[in-house]
Amino acid sequence: MADESNEAAARGRRASDRGRYGRLSRERVLATALEVVDRDGLSGLSMRKLGAELGVEAMALYRYAAGKGALLDGLVEAFCQELEEDLGAHPRADGWQRELHRIALATHGVALRHPNVVPLLATRLLSTPLARRPAAVLRSDERILALLHDAGMGEHRTVRVHRSFTAWLLGYLLVELRAMDDEPGEPDPAFRLGLHRLPAQEYPRLRATAVPMAAPGGPRRLAEGLDALLGSPSLSRDED
Repeated sequence: MADESNEAAARGRRASDRGRYGRLSRERVLATALEVVDRDGLSGLSMRKLGAELGVEAMALYRYAAGKGALLDGLVEAFCQELEEDLGAHPRADGWQRELHRIALATHGVALRHPNVVPLLATRLLSTPLARRPAAVLRSDERILALLHDAGMGEHRTVRVHRSFTAWLLGYLLVELRAMDDEPGEPDPAFRLGLHRLPAQEYPRLRATAVPMAAPGGPRRLAEGLDALLGSPSLSRDED
């Protein structure tokens, strides 16, 4: 497998990377990959398809990403870079709790623009060691840790708050953006969700609750949940 990857990279170095928009760059490759995934989903992304979008041979992409796995890591990087740009466009909030709210709401906004990338925030980080993550991803964690440290929190509390915040935010996004509609064009909510496919005797509560569950919680519910989380006694103490 390693030999195949090295061979592909060597072929990539030989292939021209001058496409229809001029010479490629890593930023352009990732931006175009993001466009493809936004439009066609993760299953629609391949080196060949991305090369066609950019007007180059697929092999030319290997100098910017060693394969599809690296492209997926790059999508997480692009997501975090976009978040960083959104956060940089507005001043920091006063107080660590308000700033965490600002970070959460900005992340929610980027997730709504790129919902197909959200699952990668979990799956790619499961397989990528900390020291090998892109700088934009590392800066997302560094921002939160620095915020909590500057607020005077001890190490143990900082870790608890960081872990609770990131787990809550990712969980909320995954629930918020999960697939629910069976027939998206169907105006009747029950048929749109395909509830007729769920046996009533086996799933009575799921059928009864599916329609309100399918409605997005939005920024308001995100903020409410975050308030409850950050106000919990377990996060208000500095001891181990």
